[in-house]
Amino acid sequence: MFDPLTSSIIAELEGGKIEKSILAKRYSVSEYEIIERLSYLIDHGFIQHIFENNQWFLLADNEKFDKFIENENFDTAINGLEKMDSYLN
Repeated sequence: MFDPLTSSIIAELEGGKIEKSILAKRYSVSEYEIIERLSYLIDHGFIQHIFENNQWFLLADNEKFDKFIENENFDTAINGLEKMDSYLN
């Protein structure tokens, strides 16, 4: 779904709010690149970009991720397995 760096950032954000500059230092990329990599998720509300106490933070909306995975991928996977099972039987 995402490249390894973006996946790592998302996984960290699922643990709670993290300052954008800390993520940039940790992954040796610019703050701009962090936002570029997450822009689609920010635009669609999966990641929140929050300005608080003169600092920018990022936070994953775990509930929204969970609903997406359950509704989209899980149902599709189950339907695919059921269809495959019907062919095998």
